[in-house]
Amino acid sequence: MTKTTHQPDLPSTTRSLPIAMLRARETMMAPIRHMLQKAGVTEQQWRVLRVLAERGTTDPKDLAQEACLLNPSLTRIMQLLEKKRLIVRKDHPSDRRKVLLDITPEGLALLRQAAPESQAIFARLEELYGRERMEQLLDLLNTLSALELE
Repeated sequence: MTKTTHQPDLPSTTRSLPIAMLRARETMMAPIRHMLQKAGVTEQQWRVLRVLAERGTTDPKDLAQEACLLNPSLTRIMQLLEKKRLIVRKDHPSDRRKVLLDITPEGLALLRQAAPESQAIFARLEELYGRERMEQLLDLLNTLSALELE
């Protein structure tokens, strides 16, 4: 049987950067999702907690950007994380209309509890892929992320 395609003039999906990045993300996220499920948080909630732990008290707009979230999504996530007592809102020191967000001791405890499994996942990836290649990949992805294509 002859395979008939209606392929426009596009590269193979095996050579498509967006598809390759999605496939790599799914490979990477499978064990992470299992870890997050045990921790009782979503991928997005985890990113918010990680950014707050790393940066400290942060403006929601900056947090959304650093955690790769849209502002409306962050609003819902903030409410859930506040309800779980993993983050707290603080008054902005100079603008009463604004709030700041910070991670709570409970949020930090959740990150600390999940850290060994997270480190084991990345150690396994590094073992399979190589430390030098991991560093190169991270450098390339960070450079790519900084581009403005529009």
